[in-house]
Amino acid sequence: MYGFEALTFNIHGGYLEAIVRGHRSGLLTAADYNNLCQCETLDDIKMHLSATEYGPYLQNEPSPLHTTTIVEKCTLKLVDEYKHMLCQATEPLSTFLEYITYGHMIDNVVLIVTGTLHERDVQELLEKCHPLGMFDSIATLAVAQNMRELYRLVLVDTPLAPYFSECITSEDLDDMNIEIMRNTLYKAYLEDFYRFCQKLGGATAEIMSDLLAFEADRRAVNITINSIGTELTRDDRRKLYSSFGLLYPYGHEELAVCEDIDQVRGVMEKYPPYQSIFAKLSYGESQMLDKAFYEEEVKRLCLSFEQQFHYAVFFAYIRLREQEIRNLMWISECVAQNQKSRVHDSVVFIF
Repeated sequence: MYGFEALTFNIHGGYLEAIVRGHRSGLLTAADYNNLCQCETLDDIKMHLSATEYGPYLQNEPSPLHTTTIVEKCTLKLVDEYKHMLCQATEPLSTFLEYITYGHMIDNVVLIVTGTLHERDVQELLEKCHPLGMFDSIATLAVAQNMRELYRLVLVDTPLAPYFSECITSEDLDDMNIEIMRNTLYKAYLEDFYRFCQKLGGATAEIMSDLLAFEADRRAVNITINSIGTELTRDDRRKLYSSFGLLYPYGHEELAVCEDIDQVRGVMEKYPPYQSIFAKLSYGESQMLDKAFYEEEVKRLCLSFEQQFHYAVFFAYIRLREQEIRNLMWISECVAQNQKSRVHDSVVFIF
């Protein structure tokens, strides 16, 4: 019942909510980012991070450092925190935490299948997979030739199995089919996660509906922009949009017929929350769109911490930490490649 969570929430969720709010206070601040942006070498970045929560994870790394090492160790910290929370969680929070990782599972499946298609070494691909999205039979994905085999041999025993019902075809896997598979899986995953959150009710349902609706709308815009000029038909495009969100259903109808970025912009400007995002871009420009969406997402994720007694803080924390890792990766790459003039291009400040 909405408004009565305070009566019983702390019995099972109080400890973990305290933990996640503690972790959140360890996120890098604007001052940290300003210091990192001044660094001349990757060892300087390591030195600055040694004073943060990342210190213990980086302290034993020898010079010269690589960007991949920094990203790997920072991701390891997130994975350790996630596993600790999952071990302590009881139902329905444990299921909620598992849902958060399904997106990474989908990305890992697509990464392995695409890599195999281009004859890359499976071991090398496994190292690139996100650790939150690993499952036991992931290495055997390489043997599948089409969607049906992929499902029958590997994915039937994973949590992704129900999402595959829409994309089982006998067509051979190629780049186009794999991208359609990724978006079909993501659509099924977001809709399932949305239904699960609605079932939980209360503040969790209210806040997660907003966050997941934003994610669904962002994916709809990205699908539209990426499919302009490809052989994807309007009906195919429409099938990839999630059946919820601010754009559902009328915005989806309009996006399905868009032929260029300015038409997409015209559709999105009818929706006040997205008007401000597109106001930051000049006409015909889509490069900065991702950053504008990330900034809006970060704003919404931070707001979820303003309310208590709900599970959305766990989702928000993991997303904020992932954004922080993306920021560190960008700064490290800019420093490593001596492109410091571009260091602010993709950094999204969290606080």
